[in-house]
Amino acid sequence: MFTLRYPHLAIAGSDERFPVHRIYCVGQNYAAHAREMGNDPEREAPVWFTKVPDSVVPGGGRVVYPPGTSDLHHEVELVVALSAGGADLSPTAAHALIHAYAVGIDLTRRDLQAAAKKAGRPWDTAKSFEQAAPVSALHRAADIGHPASGRIWLSVNGESRQEGDIGDLIWPVAEALSALSRLFTLAPGDLLFTGTPSGVGPVVAGDRITCGIDGIDELQVDIVAPATG
Repeated sequence: MFTLRYPHLAIAGSDERFPVHRIYCVGQNYAAHAREMGNDPEREAPVWFTKVPDSVVPGGGRVVYPPGTSDLHHEVELVVALSAGGADLSPTAAHALIHAYAVGIDLTRRDLQAAAKKAGRPWDTAKSFEQAAPVSALHRAADIGHPASGRIWLSVNGESRQEGDIGDLIWPVAEALSALSRLFTLAPGDLLFTGTPSGVGPVVAGDRITCGIDGIDELQVDIVAPATG
């Protein structure tokens, strides 16, 4: 017999926990990041990928450097949590699903992603693996509102790496959710990682990642070497 483990996120100011259902992600949703990845940031249909729910690392903390890569990258993101669902939604209807916001890191095995892109293959092994999605506590929209702008930033060992503003999203949150709902039936417990600003780069064992979004939260992650022997 075995016990299934479902990830839950803390809700700031509450004893409640938020059970995670699915994790959707928008790729290259800031123009400068699209350029640094060698793409044209014209406003085309969003690029989607997913992470398995147990990629979540609630509250951050220690993350083991994953196997199969020598080029692990950080990507700080605004995360949106849904308390209701639906399909084929207008932006207004999609906006009404939002329960809370958080800070997340989309950890990426960049070498595997580059190889997959070159071969025209899916990104699954690059994006979805154990501890690939550290997420801060959730902050309810009822408490903080629906932030449309605010500095998003990330540093490694105190050195600034990423800085932008969530107001610069190519596909704002409600529009991204609307587009996603035309491909999937959204559900309570779903998370949306909304994209990362420019400045993504590598981390190694021993590095400390600190990141945040003004008006929402901060998140800290320590990259540690895998156990040996």
